[in-house]
Amino acid sequence: MEKVLVVDDDLGIQKQLKWSFSDFEVLFADDRAGAIAQLRRHEPKVVTLDLGLPPDPANATEGLKTLAEILSLAPQTKVIVVTGNNDKENALKAINLGAYDFYQKPIDSDTIKVIVNRALNLYQIEEENRQLSQSAATMGSIIGTSEAIQKASRMAEKVAKTNISTLILGESGTGKEVFARHIHDSSERRNKPFIAINCASIPENLLESELFGYERGAFTGANKTTKGKIECANQGTLFLDEIGDMPIGLQAKMLRFLQERIIERIGGRQEIPVDIRVICATHRNLSKMADDETFREDLFFRISEISINIPPLRERGSDIMLLAKSFLSNYNQEYNQNLKGFSEDAIAAMMQYSWPGNIRELQNKLKSSIIMAEGAMITADDLGLTHDASMAKSTRLNLREVREEAESNAIRAAYQLSEQNISRTAELLGVTRPTLYSLIDKYNLGELKTAEN
Repeated sequence: MEKVLVVDDDLGIQKQLKWSFSDFEVLFADDRAGAIAQLRRHEPKVVTLDLGLPPDPANATEGLKTLAEILSLAPQTKVIVVTGNNDKENALKAINLGAYDFYQKPIDSDTIKVIVNRALNLYQIEEENRQLSQSAATMGSIIGTSEAIQKASRMAEKVAKTNISTLILGESGTGKEVFARHIHDSSERRNKPFIAINCASIPENLLESELFGYERGAFTGANKTTKGKIECANQGTLFLDEIGDMPIGLQAKMLRFLQERIIERIGGRQEIPVDIRVICATHRNLSKMADDETFREDLFFRISEISINIPPLRERGSDIMLLAKSFLSNYNQEYNQNLKGFSEDAIAAMMQYSWPGNIRELQNKLKSSIIMAEGAMITADDLGLTHDASMAKSTRLNLREVREEAESNAIRAAYQLSEQNISRTAELLGVTRPTLYSLIDKYNLGELKTAEN
């Protein structure tokens, strides 16, 4: 039986709640010390907490301290605070500190039972999500259930088993290097070097020496023989990010290396064989650049034996919230914070925003919001999306399009608020489960079904 801890110094309330929670193993404590002792020993998932505890039962001070201590020791615990009829202010303080819900006396057995059951269900869903996030982290940090990201992940898994040259396409910030590392970590070269170089961040006159290395005396300042990135990646993987920005003059030398798997250092005459996997990435349209003769067509075909398209964040649906929750968990640890999640307006804003900077922008906004947040939940204002979200939405006059967008956004938001539970999503939307499935099909929200399975 699941355990529920009742923290209340009123024996009458204790007896009533024990009778109400007949489906649970009920634990009791009548003060803060007793509550913490029971929490450490039994680790209950749900706690009901009377704010009026001794030694100051007339005020909420001791109850609020007990709440803070419970959540500091077991932050995932769902705490339901029990207050008097005229104590709404302290109930709201408790919610701001991280309480799951509050209930005003007198106790109604049926109502409090429903609240406790909902709290337990939410705890279990969050625990499943945490386990899924941990599993995702061990699979190369590719997080997402959308059809597009699953397709890209399957392609990466297949590519990892070969040495074929791979081109990863996607907007800036979509996680192209994450995919490249995932391919490397899933391959037989996983214990060998993974060397990444950004072709756009290195001046043209230095990029060649960075890639191919140089012999001593090859140019002014070359005081010793130095290996290039290609040679350093021998037996492993070379990741050429933003290859679309590689100077046209260097592309011919790169093509020869890809064809022959042989390099010569600058100023040298010795041919050096290298055995590496090559993965390239770009946000540019290389096919069009080849047509415009700003990128070598033969090099384009050589590096794109297989192409993997990474979808922009705005096209990944509920993946936005999966990523946000994963980042929140990581940043809570990094910055020693204990934020519980996202408010309703934050979820709506994140789902509506266009994310021009993609995952990198989401990470940056979450980092700043964790530092700036004043409550237990991150709000749209904390994220800086209150204004941006409204500005990002284009003004359209076609009522059908506006209605369809509003309905699909409402479904996604309800899905996140219900913690990816289809039945609860339907309840929030006020429709039946079959109707919700019809709407999911109508608006091509297949990632919701995928997540449920």
